[in-house]
Amino acid sequence: MVLSHISTETSGVEPPLVERVRALAGRVAGPTAADRDRDRRWDPELLTELARAGAGCLTGPLVPRSLGGAELSAVQTFALLEGLGEGARDPGLALAVGVHAVLATVPLRAFGTLGQRARYLPRTASGEWPAGLSLRQTQGAALDSTVTARPAMAGLGGWVLSGELDLVVNAPIANHFLVVAAHHGGGRTAFVVDRTTPGLLITEAAPAAMRTCAWGRIVLDGCRVPDEAVLGTPLGAATEVEPLLATLDWVFTSAPWLGIMRALTRDAVNGAHQANRFGRPVAHAQSARFTLADLATRCELAGGLLYRAARRFDTDGRPSHQDAAIARLFAAEAALAVTEGMARLSGPLAFTGDHLIERAHRDALFFAETGGGTEVLRPVIAASLLGLG
Repeated sequence: MVLSHISTETSGVEPPLVERVRALAGRVAGPTAADRDRDRRWDPELLTELARAGAGCLTGPLVPRSLGGAELSAVQTFALLEGLGEGARDPGLALAVGVHAVLATVPLRAFGTLGQRARYLPRTASGEWPAGLSLRQTQGAALDSTVTARPAMAGLGGWVLSGELDLVVNAPIANHFLVVAAHHGGGRTAFVVDRTTPGLLITEAAPAAMRTCAWGRIVLDGCRVPDEAVLGTPLGAATEVEPLLATLDWVFTSAPWLGIMRALTRDAVNGAHQANRFGRPVAHAQSARFTLADLATRCELAGGLLYRAARRFDTDGRPSHQDAAIARLFAAEAALAVTEGMARLSGPLAFTGDHLIERAHRDALFFAETGGGTEVLRPVIAASLLGLG
C-alpha cells in the first residue's frame, strides 16, 4: 500500500490553511510573476520563503511528522497546490514546488529504505534540500529511457549510470535527483542520485514555456552510485516507482492549473463587469455570458475529477491509474479551453496588468503535452476499461 502509513483522519480540506497559502503565494510570488516570466528567471528565495512561511506544508505535505513533514492527506495537499496556483498566478513556480514536494518525495517515502528516508526526507520537507526530477521520467515505458545502468566492476559494488535527461525540474538548485535507468538485459531501476556524485553534470536548458520554473539538463557520464542509492527493488521500477510517478504527475501537477483556471475565471467575471465594448458593459453581451458559463463549468468539472483522483490516495492507500488519467486528460483540455476562452473574451481589453492570459495560454499548451499527453492518457484509460492493465 503506497500511502498506508499516512494519516487520513484529517482528509478534509481546511479552508483557513488553504486560504493562508493562497494569500501567502499572492503576497510572495504574485507581484513579481510577470517580471520573472519576462526575464525567464527563477528566484531562489521563493522556495525558501514559501517553505518557511508555510511551515513545511508546501515543501513536505505528505512526509510524516516523524520525518519533519506536515503529514497532510492527499486531498489537503492537492488543495494547497491549487491555492498556490491561484494565489501566485505562476504556473512555473507551482510546477517547481509540486515536483519537489510531491513527485520527488512520495516515491522516497513509499519505496525508500529506512536510511534513505532518514537521510533525505527531513531536509526535503524543510525545503533545505530541493529535489529534482525530469518530466520525461513520469511516463514510464511510454518513452524510451535515455539513461542506462550497469553493475560496477567486480569488487567495487554499486552501479554505473550513463545518459542524459532534459526537462529536469529544479535542476539548478536540487540537492538530489530521482533517476530511472534501463538495463541492457531488460528492466529498469530507480535511483536517488546526489548532486555531488562524480560524473553528474548539470547544464542549462529550458523549454519555451513555464519560464519561472528552475529548469536544466543533467548528464550522467559513467556516474557511479552505491547500492544504497537504489530506490525500491532493483529492476523493479516498472511496477513500483514508475506507476506511482505517473499518477502523482497526472494529479498533483494539475492542481495549480485548477487554481490558475479559477483565477482566470474570476478575472473574466470582474473584467466583464468593468469593461465596456461598443458603449455597453461586456457583461450584458450574450456571447460573453455563454463564455463565462463555459469557463465556470469546465473549472467545476475539472475540480471534481481531480479531487476524486486525489481522494483515492487517501481512501485506497494507492492511486487509481484510470481516475488519475481521466482527471489529467480533462484538466489539460479544460486549461486550454479556459485560456482560449479568456483570450477571446478579453480581446483587446486588458482585464489584469500581469499578463496572466498570455502566460497561461502559452504554458497550458506545454501542460497539455506533459504527462504523456493524449497519446498516453487515452490508451491508459481504455486499457483500464477493458481490463488490460
